[in-house]
Amino acid sequence: MTPALPPCFIDHITVTAPSLDAGASWVRKVLGVSPQAGGEHPRMGTHNLLLRLGYALFLEVIAPNPSAPPPTRPRWFGLDALDAAATPTLAAWVARTADIHASLAAASESLGAVEPMSRGALDWLITIPADGSLPLQGAAPALIEWQAEPHPAAGLADHSLALLRLDIFHPEPERVSRLLRSLALATPVSVQAAPPGGAPRLVAHIDTPQGPRVL
Repeated sequence: MTPALPPCFIDHITVTAPSLDAGASWVRKVLGVSPQAGGEHPRMGTHNLLLRLGYALFLEVIAPNPSAPPPTRPRWFGLDALDAAATPTLAAWVARTADIHASLAAASESLGAVEPMSRGALDWLITIPADGSLPLQGAAPALIEWQAEPHPAAGLADHSLALLRLDIFHPEPERVSRLLRSLALATPVSVQAAPPGGAPRLVAHIDTPQGPRVL
């Protein structure tokens, strides 16, 4: 009997920015809270900031690290395509699984290869396309399998923020829905058709002490 596929859950949402300062300013303007320092990703030449959205859920701001040597491969999350004037954007999301290889094999879309990654004392496996692009232009998640407990969000400062809903807009919504079913995604998301001629995009609805905000 084939073992049941482990469910996937939203692990974090990712804001890409040309610099951490630009990304932090954008998040602070929208949510009223500044993300805290994360760390560096030596293999990718990037660094990040983090903001807790729940016990096992967070927002990440990620940017090229000007102090790090350029990586020998394309950076992840499409960061090499950003120029210095780019506007920070909620560009990607990451789904957590207990068996990344099984989830990747079951996926109805190509999500990249499983790669080992680290940030300080943290280690994990994550799917990354070889060209560093965002699968389905960000509508499809990267898959992640953490190598330690507890979840990194548990150690972040709690500003009473919570992800209420993630909306995914795509010209082929059924294609996205099929992918999420194939991954056994257990966290509810809304998949909707993008307006005619519209590009894929993500919209996160976040509860804050000042009321709901939208990224």
